Amino acid sequence: MTLLEPDVALTDFGLAAECALFAGWLYARDRARAPVVRWFIILFVALGVGALLGGITHGFLADPQSVASRTVWAATLLAIGGVALASWAIGAHLLFTASGAQRVLLLAGVLFALYTGAVLFFSQSFAVAIVNYVPAAAFALAAFVLTYVRRRAAYMLPGIAGLLLSFAAAGIQQGGIAALGLSHNALYHVVQALALLLIFLTARGLAQEAR
Repeated sequence: MTLLEPDVALTDFGLAAECALFAGWLYARDRARAPVVRWFIILFVALGVGALLGGITHGFLADPQSVASRTVWAATLLAIGGVALASWAIGAHLLFTASGAQRVLLLAGVLFALYTGAVLFFSQSFAVAIVNYVPAAAFALAAFVLTYVRRRAAYMLPGIAGLLLSFAAAGIQQGGIAALGLSHNALYHVVQALALLLIFLTARGLAQEAR
């Protein structure tokens, strides 16, 4: 079997496997049923689905105008919307009481519904996904920083570094930066893999604290 863009597809599949591992670990150890940990599980599942679909696109779908390609792309954008929703929820549960978090989740749910409608009926531009995702990621980063300041919990530091590295990875992709014999998309995936590991370390710390 020949992949259309082997480095991009394989690193996408690697990201999907990494996210599945992280989500599975958290699910198996979430005995306290902590809401913030559950949302981390959803975050990694959504990221994994998006990476898997990206691998399928870059590996097997040569015609971007085909029905299959457009369908997979739409599903990829919806997965990114799921990542944004989970990011809002994680930040809300870190910063607020249960009732406060519910109000943020209500707003995030409305934003997700509007985003879904935009993707399905108006535009499948990646710019739409960026506009939806960046505020959520920035909110999660602020929540990580404030939680560290409040609790002085060392396990928050890897997550802060991971989110910052995730922004740097996006800059690599959008800037078309290639290195180490990898295309800009493949390099983005490699950097993002490290970022997700750091974010997982924070999720693991929160899961252990909730026990």
